[in-house]
Amino acid sequence: MITIRPAQARGAVNVGWLDSQHTFSFGEYYDPSHMGFATLRVINEDKVIPGKGFPTHGHRDMEIITYVLAGALEHKDSIGTGSIIRPGDVQRMSAGTGIRHSEFNASNTEAVHLLQIWMLPEQTGIEPSYEQKTFAEAERRGNLRLVGSCDGRDGSITIHQNVNLYAAVLEEGETVSHVLAEGRVAWLQVARGEVQLNDQALTAGDGAAIAHESVLHLQAIAPTEVLLFDMAG
Repeated sequence: MITIRPAQARGAVNVGWLDSQHTFSFGEYYDPSHMGFATLRVINEDKVIPGKGFPTHGHRDMEIITYVLAGALEHKDSIGTGSIIRPGDVQRMSAGTGIRHSEFNASNTEAVHLLQIWMLPEQTGIEPSYEQKTFAEAERRGNLRLVGSCDGRDGSITIHQNVNLYAAVLEEGETVSHVLAEGRVAWLQVARGEVQLNDQALTAGDGAAIAHESVLHLQAIAPTEVLLFDMAG
């Protein structure tokens, strides 16, 4: 079963410096029918104007993943990490017992476009930590590249949850497939482009909750970038 979460149905917040679309309930946007899926709690598509961003704020007991689509995001946190996140980078911050951080557009001339993803951790109260890795477009081109997992295998970031996170960049007409093991569910997020998921068409910003499907077939209708979360049901 595939249930589409259309881009235009998401919650929307625009405060001038930030244009944000919320797949699930977040902040002032509340929809009891969209509180998350499996261990996914937040997928926000954010666009931040040059020189602006999120001032220092705190988190606890959440796995926070940042995936930049265009531009660059500057990150600083209370455990001493400072970094610039660019397209191809995947960042994981485990909030654990508590962490404070800020995120700002690293450019004074170019907007930054990103996906911020929150997942519930398998265990609460862990030590806060940070990890960032780069996955060249060539690794994701025509391929579901594992970029996040519970054990950090194949060079992926380590997420403290039973999840396999894949990223793919597909040219028009390219296809990839993924086998979903029994008892597993999945979420597909279309970052850009247009793709056919089995018999369903999705466009940029759309998400799809997937359950009771054994094989997922993706075919790009246009140049496309997707994230696929394979999770325990």
